[in-house]
Amino acid sequence: MFGLFKKFKDGFAKTVSAIAAKTSGLFGGRRIDAASLDELEEALYTADFGVETTAEILAEIRKAYSADKELQGRQAAEIGAAVLQRVLAGAEGRLEFDVGRVPSPDNPRGEGTPPTRNPIVIAMIGVNGSGKTTTSAKLAWKLKQEGHSVTLAACDTFRAAAVEQLKTWATRLDLEIIASHTGADSAAVAFDAWQAAKARGRDYLIVDTAGRLHTKSNLMEELAKIRRVLQKHDPAAPQHRWLVVDGSLGSNSIEQAKVFHQSFGLTGLVVTKLDGTSRGGALVGIYRQLKIPIYFLGLGEQAEDLQPFSVENYAKAVFGLGD
Repeated sequence: MFGLFKKFKDGFAKTVSAIAAKTSGLFGGRRIDAASLDELEEALYTADFGVETTAEILAEIRKAYSADKELQGRQAAEIGAAVLQRVLAGAEGRLEFDVGRVPSPDNPRGEGTPPTRNPIVIAMIGVNGSGKTTTSAKLAWKLKQEGHSVTLAACDTFRAAAVEQLKTWATRLDLEIIASHTGADSAAVAFDAWQAAKARGRDYLIVDTAGRLHTKSNLMEELAKIRRVLQKHDPAAPQHRWLVVDGSLGSNSIEQAKVFHQSFGLTGLVVTKLDGTSRGGALVGIYRQLKIPIYFLGLGEQAEDLQPFSVENYAKAVFGLGD
């Protein structure tokens, strides 16, 4: 747990410093005052926590300050973290392993037995530059490390470098991948990948789709086509439809999420690039508006830097709490 929290805290270093730098030692051992509360408000807006969340945090801290003029910075930080945890209650997405393998007393996971159900399909969606392709590879590696079998589908055939990028990650992390050439029909690649994953008894199929602007109707239609093709194999597929969002975009990512959700019915979020941004609050706005669970955060460049989203760790890291 310590290592996981440290990853969160390090990943949010800029968000933490952006808040702390404007609060005159708010998180230190000194008392707070009215000026430091004003500075905290500015810092929360700068970090893209939004009007509603910022107002709730400040209201709780000011209420405590009115009751106790000796209120210490750490106490204020704990109040702020508690408000964030309340706002994000239910936001943690969790993958459950359920692909219908046949267990036995000697083989409780049913490893090596034919699956009685289809592979679970995770479609990764997002605009170019969001980190979608690298996140697809990191997710596959993470699932593999947890003992699951995974196939990657390189369906971002629209962008010349995307297929090679995913192949490079697959080679580096020893992952199974189904790919074709640049310009190939992405739905056909998804079709072939599902057949391969099913035939080989894989637990998960992760589909890396073409990066698209949420305003580009032709690319949104391509996404819908992939879904239709997958549903010819399995009416439930893709069981997961995750939007990969660049956390450094701040509140601009909320509009993206709305459009993709309307078009594709998102079931989850992955927020990336939080290791180098002072705008780590945007995910709160997305969750408040859409109530889509957040599965993972990208907190660095390495495969292990894709971390499961933890409301508690996020709130503590934002306010500089913990060891």
